[in-house]
Amino acid sequence: MTLLALLQSGGEWTAADLAERLGTSVRTVRRDAQRLRRLGYTVEARPGPGSAYRLSPGVKVPPLLFTDDEITALVAGLHLIRAWLPEEEVASTALLKLDQVLPRPLRRRAAATDLATEVLQQPDAVVAAATVGVIADAVAKEGRLRFRYVDQQGRTSTRLVEPYRHFLRAGRWYLVAFDVDRDDWRTFRLDRLTDISPVAGTYQPHQFPDASIEHWLTTDFGRATARSSRSAAKPAR
Repeated sequence: MTLLALLQSGGEWTAADLAERLGTSVRTVRRDAQRLRRLGYTVEARPGPGSAYRLSPGVKVPPLLFTDDEITALVAGLHLIRAWLPEEEVASTALLKLDQVLPRPLRRRAAATDLATEVLQQPDAVVAAATVGVIADAVAKEGRLRFRYVDQQGRTSTRLVEPYRHFLRAGRWYLVAFDVDRDDWRTFRLDRLTDISPVAGTYQPHQFPDASIEHWLTTDFGRATARSSRSAAKPAR
């Protein structure tokens, strides 16, 4: 499995490099590469004294060779998602699919984790998985989003934003984004956001003004830091 993980990271690996990373012999690397081929992985080998290995590009890799601890993390994480997206079936169906494709020992660990894990904390507001997905795609593509938003006073507006991240804080999901029309960074509660859609085109996204979202939030959206900097810059009287 460790050999497979190295090959999946891309590129070409010499047998000597693989042996060093795995703490084993070149002979063992060759044997394990052959075992991967028998499992259905297309491991290509360049012959010769400097023999090298790689996974054939474009080949569909057989799925789901996880360790016990990785399966525990996945199942526990899906329990969290199921609790925080209570109206969605995605976490439950993902658990069912895991059960169908995992080998028997990992299936036992997944079932044990599923049985032993319960999330008691419930969200203050419900969020749709589709909304989270649209935001994630836009962040990855450095694109823009348009949506309808209802603020704390119940006022509805249409927003055009450059999404930066969505985050969970104090029991609610938020989006932090650059509001194009207001020329400023804003946060939006995801449960107050509807009719979300990507905006076609390529854009140069604004750079987030802080090293972390947490620091930006706890410093009054960066204003407290700016005030401190201005005070420090004043000459002493």
